[in-house]
Amino acid sequence: MSDQMTMPAEDSPAAAENPGLRKDLAALTKVKLNVFVLITTFFGYLLATRSGGFDFWTLVNTLLGTAAAAFGSAAFNQLMEIDLDARMRRTANRPLPSRRMDPLFAFGVGWLLSAAGIIHLAVKVGAMSAWMAAATVAIYVFIYTPMKRFSSTNTLVGAIPGAIPPMIGWAAAGNGHGLDMGSAFLFSLLFLWQLPHFVAINWLCREEYEAAGYKMWADGDISGKRTGTLAGLFALGLVVLPVWPWLAGMTPGIKGIVAMAGGALLALLMAGLAWKFVKDGERTSFRKLFLFTLLYLPLELALLAFAWV
Repeated sequence: MSDQMTMPAEDSPAAAENPGLRKDLAALTKVKLNVFVLITTFFGYLLATRSGGFDFWTLVNTLLGTAAAAFGSAAFNQLMEIDLDARMRRTANRPLPSRRMDPLFAFGVGWLLSAAGIIHLAVKVGAMSAWMAAATVAIYVFIYTPMKRFSSTNTLVGAIPGAIPPMIGWAAAGNGHGLDMGSAFLFSLLFLWQLPHFVAINWLCREEYEAAGYKMWADGDISGKRTGTLAGLFALGLVVLPVWPWLAGMTPGIKGIVAMAGGALLALLMAGLAWKFVKDGERTSFRKLFLFTLLYLPLELALLAFAWV
């Protein structure tokens, strides 16, 4: 549920002066960003039920509860960062820093959605999924968001709530699914994927983040070599990761080998893009890395869905 999964400012269309309440609510709850949350939650449930036990309404209720919790946490995040958002061109037109929305109203939206999402999961899906959603909201709002003001390690912490949604879907499948090997693998995949994605955005928007007062790994990295190296190292972690489900028997046979090789190749391409940026220092090279991180995730999830037992 990290707020860093957004396009850099120059790719964002100019916002209307008065977009209206519907669009302001969509901006407050980061609807477009949270599509990633729902996709990974869906795949968590799908992979956990590949060998049987798929229930359409359980999936629907899981997505509804997870979406509400994600939307609510996004509202709380923006409430806590009104002053910082007002200093950045890419966020200044959000409903709170632009003063189009009353903070008390936004607080009510955040509270209602977060509570409704967690309660819905507890009643309609299961306690494990509800606890995971609650943990996601708590880490995102009370740890990650304030950390952005004083420690660059917020990037690592922010990757945690972003990696929990597939675990919510996995736990929702029931039948003994919970904090097991498959759930741990999906968490690791999402955690590692977010890091090169985050550092690419951090560097592309470095001047704005620095001016606003955020503490990021890219701060002061004018050449981008440090940031590019970090992105490459995280991508190399993704190269090795596909071996895990194959060795554990979660993706056996020829299909498992295809998924393992395909996942490793995708991650190698990501590492190669990071290395190209380290060598040439061109902004366009880092933008290509950022865009490839968006392509990597659905392709890797599709490979897992193809091979998973």
